[in-house]
Amino acid sequence: MLDFLKPPVQAFQDCIVLGLRAVGNVFRSPHYADDIFQQMDTIGVGSLPIVAMIGFFSGVVMTMQMAHALQQYGAQGNVGQIVSLALIRELGPVLTAVMVAGRNASGIASEIGSMKVTEQLDAMRALGTDPVQKLVTPRLIATTCMLPLLTIVADYVGLVGGWLVAYLILDIPTSQYWSSAWQNVEYKDDIAQGLIKPLVFAIIIALVGCFYGMRTTGGTQGVGKATTKAVVVASIWIFVFTAMITRIFT
Repeated sequence: MLDFLKPPVQAFQDCIVLGLRAVGNVFRSPHYADDIFQQMDTIGVGSLPIVAMIGFFSGVVMTMQMAHALQQYGAQGNVGQIVSLALIRELGPVLTAVMVAGRNASGIASEIGSMKVTEQLDAMRALGTDPVQKLVTPRLIATTCMLPLLTIVADYVGLVGGWLVAYLILDIPTSQYWSSAWQNVEYKDDIAQGLIKPLVFAIIIALVGCFYGMRTTGGTQGVGKATTKAVVVASIWIFVFTAMITRIFT
């Protein structure tokens, strides 16, 4: 009766095994440093414009919405506090991870999937190269290093967007906005939560993209299906883990 659960459980198990192999390769030679830096450039620098734009407009929209709500209670001047906490705790990490998943999990899955269907992975094994160490580990390291940095950029740009709205539209003094934004941010809870989440999301994005890429079958049509699955599954797990981490901190 529970046969329908076997494929997803098997896939989850295989993904965990792939992740353990990829992490284990961090402590083994060779390390393929050139591939790591190349992936850092692709994932980090390549995603920077869209992450900055999403962060900016998130701060703009949130400031306008929160100011309208707080105006009813005469607390419009505290909008900076709400915007900063929401961005640092939740919106910054989640929106950045979702955008990176849409851009890079799909790219990773399509790239490795194309190598799989053209038998390049089999050729690597025949030449004595471990595809996990050559393809998965560099992408895992690069994503883990770059996603927290992208999140910090998104948080800052979002706060700047909120400040522009507060100063130009709501007539809130600059000093009041930034004081409100930083006074209630706690390193133990808010900053830690805002940096732990990107680390977890980075592992999810890299592993899911590589996993579905290495499981690709069926030619070019299979590559398209693997790309779609990678984005959908990575996005779902991002929201699942943000709920779990938030529950731990609260």
